[in-house]
Amino acid sequence: MPPRPAVAGPAPAAEDSYRGGLRRVSRVVLLDPQDRILLLHGHEPDDPADDWWFTPGGGVEGDETREQAALRELAEETGITRVELGPVLWRRRCSFPFAGRRWDQDEWYYLARTTQTATAATALTELERRSVAGARWWTYPELARAHETVYPTRLAELLRTLLDEGPPAGPVTLDTEIV
Repeated sequence: MPPRPAVAGPAPAAEDSYRGGLRRVSRVVLLDPQDRILLLHGHEPDDPADDWWFTPGGGVEGDETREQAALRELAEETGITRVELGPVLWRRRCSFPFAGRRWDQDEWYYLARTTQTATAATALTELERRSVAGARWWTYPELARAHETVYPTRLAELLRTLLDEGPPAGPVTLDTEIV
């Protein structure tokens, strides 16, 4: 099935509205035709040395579905809109400090495929502009050898299983991560 446009065009990004509680998040495991995965490079807003890599995605807004949130976030953070959104691969709960507060999230990871590999953030929030340093396509061997911090922490292993076996029959619940 050929990739389809995910959204008509990126809407202006909403400003960060997270005020605590369990945040519903949609993330995208985006693969290109060479099975590379796209990760974003993030850091603490006031400390670029405190950095990590993570999948595109973010909080569900208003009454949108998790699928809509995944596609919107992908467009806002990467400019990629020609994707084939697949099933939910994994679910996880996580809790971490970021930008001076604790974030508690219920994350769903969607598989997506694209032939569009050029990236350009088009609608980042003010917080994202201060904390996202770019994007990079990673091969499985590069990810497996990486010394950088990557979230979820088992991403290399999860990617290898996905590439070897295909998507799971239903979402796999990952261990809770508390940083």
